[in-house]
Order: sequence, then C-alpha cells, then structure tokens
Amino acid sequence: MDKTTRKLFRPALLVLAVSAVLGSSFARAAASEAELASLGKTLTPIGAEAGKNADGSIPAWSGGMAQVPAGWKPGRLDPFKDDKPLFSIDASNVDQHADKLPAGQVALIKAYKGYRMDVYPTRRSCPVPEVVAEQTKKNATLAKLGADGWQLEQVLGAGIPFPIPKNGAEAMWNYKLRYTGMGRRAQISALMPDKDGSYTENKQWAYEIYPFNDPKVTGPADVGGVESKLLYDVLSPASRTGEGYLIHAYLDKPQDAWIYFPGQRRVRRSPTFAYDNPIAGFDNLYFVDQINVFTGALDRYDYKLVGKKEMVVPYNNYKLIDKSNKFKDMVGPEYVNRDFMRYEKHRVWVVEATVKADKRHSFAKRVFHFDEDSWALLHVDMYDAKGNLWRVQEGSLWAAPDVGACITYETQMYDLVARRYVVDNWTAEGEVIDLSAVKEGRVSNATFSPDEMRRRGER
Repeated sequence: MDKTTRKLFRPALLVLAVSAVLGSSFARAAASEAELASLGKTLTPIGAEAGKNADGSIPAWSGGMAQVPAGWKPGRLDPFKDDKPLFSIDASNVDQHADKLPAGQVALIKAYKGYRMDVYPTRRSCPVPEVVAEQTKKNATLAKLGADGWQLEQVLGAGIPFPIPKNGAEAMWNYKLRYTGMGRRAQISALMPDKDGSYTENKQWAYEIYPFNDPKVTGPADVGGVESKLLYDVLSPASRTGEGYLIHAYLDKPQDAWIYFPGQRRVRRSPTFAYDNPIAGFDNLYFVDQINVFTGALDRYDYKLVGKKEMVVPYNNYKLIDKSNKFKDMVGPEYVNRDFMRYEKHRVWVVEATVKADKRHSFAKRVFHFDEDSWALLHVDMYDAKGNLWRVQEGSLWAAPDVGACITYETQMYDLVARRYVVDNWTAEGEVIDLSAVKEGRVSNATFSPDEMRRRGER
C-alpha cells in the first residue's frame, strides 16, 4: 500500500483498531459534540467532506443541484451536456490509473477489447434538502444498531442514520435508508444482450415506496419494520405479460414476496425470493439481492469499514436516461456502449462484506463503494468462494432537483465467468419517471398488497 493510500485509509483503520480494543460488542457511541458541530461546516449535512481535495480535482460541495432548472424532467435535460471528457482509461493506460479504480473496472478493461471509461470533470451535484439535514443531525446522536451488530434498533425518517459511520454495518444502513423521495412510478426495462448484439427485453411497470423517507417516522415500529415495498407489472416478453411481483423488504429479516400468475388468476407466496436466489428469465446472471445494486437483509455478512478513497466511479449519468436514445444503440454484445457512460472522480466509502462462518451465499465476499455525497451505491465487486472476482455491478447516479436527491436507478451487471451482462431499470425508452408519485398520491401504501395485486391482474 503506497503512502497516499495509507493516508486515505488511516481514519478507518483507527476506527477498526479502537473497535478491536473495545471487544466484540457493537453498541455504538453517539457522535461527539465536536463531530456533531462539524455537520454542515467541515462536513456536509450528511457527513461528506465539504472541502475540495488536495489537487482540486474534486471541488468543494456547494449545495448540489438544489434549484430545479427550467424544463427539468428525468430524461429531458442533461445539465452537464456541454462537458467534455478530461481523459479516457483503457487497456493502454489502465495500470497507471488502477489505484483510483475498483478491481472490477480494471478486470473489465483487461477482459474486453474496446472497453473504456471516459472521465469527465467532477460535479458534486447531489443536493441535501433542509429536512434531511435536520433529521440527519438528530440521527447522529440517536440512531443505533442492535446487539447483533446489524439490525437497526432506532432511527428517524428522512435522515441518514449514521453520518459519521464507525463501522461497516452503519455505512450499509446509510445506503439502505438514504433519501431518494417517498417513492416513484416508472416504466423500466431489463435487457439481456446476446453475443450477436441482439437482446431480450423484460419490460415492466415498477412502483416503489420508501416509508423511511417520511420525516414523520420516529422509529422502525412506525412502519412495521418495512424498509421498502416494490411492485412490478410485467409488460414483455409476451410469454410473461400480465405477471406481477410484489416485494416487501424489511429491516430485520428476508423479504416477503408474492407472484401473480395471469393464467391462473392467482397470487402465490414465493418462499425463495431473497439472497442469491436467481431471478427468473436471466439465465442465472442476476440474483435477487442484486436488485437496485443491493437489497435485502444484512444478516449473512460481516461488514468491515475499510475507509474512504478517491476513485473514478459512474456519476451524473444523464445519457443513460435521455429519452432521445434507443436501447439498440446503447447495448453492445459484450458491454454497454461506452459513449453512453460518464465517470468522475469522487470520494467513496469502501465496505468489505465477508460471509459469516455460519451462513452461506454464492458471493463469499462483496466490496461496496458508496458515494460520500449521497450514500448511493456506485460499484460492487463480487467474489466466489475461491477468492476469484466473479461479477461486477455499477449503479448509475444522477441528481433529481425536483425531489432534492440523487437517484441510482439504472444498473449494469457483468459476469466475468459467463462473459455476459445484464442491465436493469433502464428508462430511456419508457415513460418519464414519476419521482413524486407517492408524495402526490398517485401511488399509496395500499398499492402494495397481495389483494391489490390480484385486483390489478384481473382488470
């Protein structure tokens, strides 16, 4: 490890050393007065470093995209369309930039001819609404984990639980409960390209609700321990049209899931829709807990907070949602067309997850990379039981000023063993994402029940 890397990771190593001295208890000390005072000053309201980096390549945070530009709708406006790449990383220079890249990106560049990363000027576009800043500051002294080290015992809604995280589990909860608005409605597509450049499309209406984004929530009991609820109505392929999938994700246990079969006009409980169970229709390339980059209970892994590092990651990916683009131009036989991807240098939190000795998962280790300005999950490297890098997943990010949040919706998943990939939650060819659907009453909690799914299917 070079001197720069040691310096970047020193705070996290100190935390880990202190944790070892204190023993195995996960009881969390609240933020100190000095730490609390830093929020909104040397730190942003949700805990990112407010200042620029040493060479100025990462600018100071100045509030993000807090104002709604004229004509803004997701996919209708790219606020950074005039930016030009500063440089590109490809097979000819990847070793020079490897210290700023996740292992998965290095592997992709070396595995696929023509794969490159165009690096643009860094734009710290993620805003923080006032209510989120207020709730986060309260959480800094109130939020806590349970004695098992991973369950969330107490937290207030609409705020980051642990803006100054002390361990990996706290960082994971910051991601899971980050503010993205109350919920949304979107027409999404999952695409599975073939070697000849054609692709299979799975198109759906997606409805999502996030109870903890409500500032009125005073703790897990207020929402029945529910983290999120998701409902999918399948539109294509024709063989699956009319199917429905309902998922209830919880804070302290695996998801509940139900499936509607149009031929039977019945809703059935799915007993295995969690963890590394493969999602139907994706040739075993896509596991349930890869939905939205990572979803589900935290109970199968131990989470180590490795530290914070400057890295090149997907950011401000407005090209991926641009309504003027077509899927046929965006996907290639081996990887997403590189002209549609944008990368920037940002500070990210790195968390290493290792399967517990008494648990099992197909991914023996995962390495997560979280954006410091939003707690969005931007990249995951996934390893098999022999320690070999197996899958690589990106979570694209773009700022949505109308809801005061950065959204990570589009995901790209590469399987280095099968040498195939899948993309999900792509919206360029769908209707405009309705990010205020829950807040403005077009989608409600009543939408997410098995009985409602049955009624929808029978209409």
